[in-house]
Amino acid sequence: MAAGHPGWPARLVYGRVALRPLRWRDAGQWSLLRLRNEAWLTPWEPSSPYPWTQRHTRSAYLSMLKVLRGLARRGISLPFGVLYDDVLVGQITVSNVVRGVLRSAHVGYWIDKEVAGRGITTTALALAVDHCFGPVGLHRIQVDIRPENTASRRVVEKLGFRQEALYLRYLDIDGAYRDHLGFAVTVEDVPGGMIRRISTT
Repeated sequence: MAAGHPGWPARLVYGRVALRPLRWRDAGQWSLLRLRNEAWLTPWEPSSPYPWTQRHTRSAYLSMLKVLRGLARRGISLPFGVLYDDVLVGQITVSNVVRGVLRSAHVGYWIDKEVAGRGITTTALALAVDHCFGPVGLHRIQVDIRPENTASRRVVEKLGFRQEALYLRYLDIDGAYRDHLGFAVTVEDVPGGMIRRISTT
C-alpha cells in the first residue's frame, strides 16, 4: 500500500459485483462501454470542447488512467472499475480525498445501460463507502447529483444518504453550469456498514 494512502489498492466483492483498480488492459472494454453509452451518459458528464468519440478512445483511457494512478499514489483518489460477473461494466471513483480534521471524499460513478437496474451501482457504492469508512479511514462521503438524475438519486436514497444541500449552477455539465443536490453520509450513520444494510432489505 502506498504510504499515506491506507486501503489502496484493494479488491472488494459482494455477490456478483466487484470493485478493483482500473488496469491498462481495461482500455478496450472501457472504450467500448463509453462509446455505446453516449446518449445514456452525456447528460451527467462534464462539458468538453472535444467530441465524445475523441474523448473515449483507448488512448484517451490510457491518458486518463495515468492521471488517476498518480492521484491514487498521492492518496487523493481511489479509481475503481466496477465488475459484474468479472466483466467491466462501469467505474466508481472516490476523489478529492481530504485528511486532517475533515477526512472526507466525493464519489462519482457510471454504469453500462445494458446492466442498469440490477442493483449493481447500489452495491458498488455500498462497497466503496464501507471501504472508505474502514481501511481508508474516512469519516464522510459526499455524492453530488443533478436533480433530474432520478436513477442516481434512487441509489443514494436507498443507501441512506441524506440530502444536505442544493448547489445552484454548481458544475459545468453537458454544456452549461447545472444545479446539483449534495448528498452525504458519515460513519456514524452506518454502524453496521452499508453492505449489511442492503443485504437485509
